[in-house]
Amino acid sequence: MLTSLQNPLVKQIRKLHSAKERNKQNLFILEGTHLLEEACAVDYPLINVCCTEQWQIMHRELWNTITRLSDRVEIVSAEVLKSMATTVQPDGVIATAAKGLQSQEVPFSGLVLGLETIQDPGNLGTMIRTAAAAGASGLWVSKNSVDLDNPKVLRASAGQWFRLPIGVSEDLKVTVEKARNAQMQIIATIPNAALTYWEIDWKRPSLILMGNEGAGLSKELTQMVDVQAKIPLAEGVESLNVAVSAALMLYEAQRQLNS
Repeated sequence: MLTSLQNPLVKQIRKLHSAKERNKQNLFILEGTHLLEEACAVDYPLINVCCTEQWQIMHRELWNTITRLSDRVEIVSAEVLKSMATTVQPDGVIATAAKGLQSQEVPFSGLVLGLETIQDPGNLGTMIRTAAAAGASGLWVSKNSVDLDNPKVLRASAGQWFRLPIGVSEDLKVTVEKARNAQMQIIATIPNAALTYWEIDWKRPSLILMGNEGAGLSKELTQMVDVQAKIPLAEGVESLNVAVSAALMLYEAQRQLNS
């Protein structure tokens, strides 16, 4: 059992709390039983797995799977595990995995989200989770958004990070043009739009653009939109959370597609 906070592996994993170090090591952190289950369900290769003895006893089957998928497994003390975790109350297991092994390509068909400069990891993770739940084809995120492998993004995605095709767009304007060339309609919410979001024909292949939490969608991308829609708000309410807005449109699209 690893009990020293100065152990080289412990110190290496702790460094992965920072985006700079995740890029340097080309690794990211997976925290918690549910994320490990989702990673194992798609056979995502793991580098290191550390868990407490109690967790190992309680999750024998998952432990056996993890042992098969991992380069190294270690039993650690509760104190050591807590020092490596980004959560206040870790549930007993933490792992590292290599970045960039998601093989799924985001198709220019069906229903796709395009996210510009999203900064809150909870918002990004929630939109990944919601897009997967609503049957979206995939999601694009601009390169200046919060890191896809931020631990909070993974947790907020509830494991759908491993299942939904996700791409980082070097230039979202180029991505939008490719979607248009593939006969997708480009949609965004605009406060003073004539149409409400449920009046859109969602049976057409659609790319939904969502902007930054504070600044909204940039002028350059707004000018590329084919269909502007509004989400009606009660008087005195300025706007909705970006993840809530995305969810409303994704599920209206699903409703129309299934009707």
